[in-house]
Amino acid sequence: MSYTLRGRLESRLAALVLPLVVACALGVALDLVYHRPIRYQPGWAALPLGVLELGVLMALVRVLQVHAPLAAALGFFAAAWLWAQALGHALLPFWRLSWSEDGGELGRAGVAVAAAFVLLFAGSGAVWWHGLPPTVHLAAGVHRGPIFIDRRERLVGDGGAVVLGGIVVRHSDVTISHVRVIGGDNGIVVDGAQRVVLDHVSVSRASGDGIHVRHASVTIRHCDIDMLGSQYGQGIDISYGMLQGDSVVERCTVVGGQDGIVAHGSMAMIMHNHVERTTMTAISMTEMSMGMVGHNTVRNALGIGILCGDRSICEIERNAVAGTRRDDATGNKMRAGFGLEVEFGAEAELSRNDLAANPRSMGVFLNSIVRWR
Repeated sequence: MSYTLRGRLESRLAALVLPLVVACALGVALDLVYHRPIRYQPGWAALPLGVLELGVLMALVRVLQVHAPLAAALGFFAAAWLWAQALGHALLPFWRLSWSEDGGELGRAGVAVAAAFVLLFAGSGAVWWHGLPPTVHLAAGVHRGPIFIDRRERLVGDGGAVVLGGIVVRHSDVTISHVRVIGGDNGIVVDGAQRVVLDHVSVSRASGDGIHVRHASVTIRHCDIDMLGSQYGQGIDISYGMLQGDSVVERCTVVGGQDGIVAHGSMAMIMHNHVERTTMTAISMTEMSMGMVGHNTVRNALGIGILCGDRSICEIERNAVAGTRRDDATGNKMRAGFGLEVEFGAEAELSRNDLAANPRSMGVFLNSIVRWR
């Protein structure tokens, strides 16, 4: 993607809207808390108050599940705090000699600062609103597919909206929500796109994969994939998207298929999902993938529950795998009912996984490395 100058500025303003709103709301709320108990604030009090504000901010980050780099976020907070101290202790008193006696008020300049801030918010909000993709409502009832999406849009299904024959996404910045897909070569295809969101979608009776992602980045949330009766399909297959960025699969239920959720040559976060009754592997990261498999439940998989393989780098934590069955028919000893398997030069970092209720808890093969923390 090649940005124009205007595109860079508008995209930057749009990205600032939510962080600015949250930061300002937090600051105003804390100022209201401080006002009565702290009538006089000595200089040294800035440090403990700053630590308190940082703690509240980090708590909000965890609650909102904002995946910001910790070191960069702390560095930005520290720089902003130091700037606020320099402004309050040196620049503002120098610029306005009565600043301390006036209780921090800026006089007429304060009105100008507030007006500029309001205009900044208004401008950022307008840019964000203007940049929203159009919303298309899929009426309740049955729609013949496949449906092809080749522009930015939000496809929202009204109650009972069903697509027969699949949906194909070939454009970035697409959201599909509350749609049921039945049949098709693949239920939902995302091909060569970025920032695609599939939210509250369900897929059943697909010939191939339930959700088939190629050379793309996608966020899949609250999905329901039924692959029972499919001999070769995967529930969710995310492949060859390393250059397109992170993909996320969270809070989905996948039943049946060869692989329940699989990442090939991709960066992926596979979190809080339930996978059961697969015939190959329930959850796997292979072909030099990178990412995390965490807080998932796996039941009654044939052969292998969770796999990190083929020179992938995996963080695997807090998963519960039970009832994995031996696959003796293949004659492959690496499919002897392992709850977790790391193989072929892969590296896995493990923490607090429950693997006891399986024929074999864990297997490590072919020059792989496992670390515990």
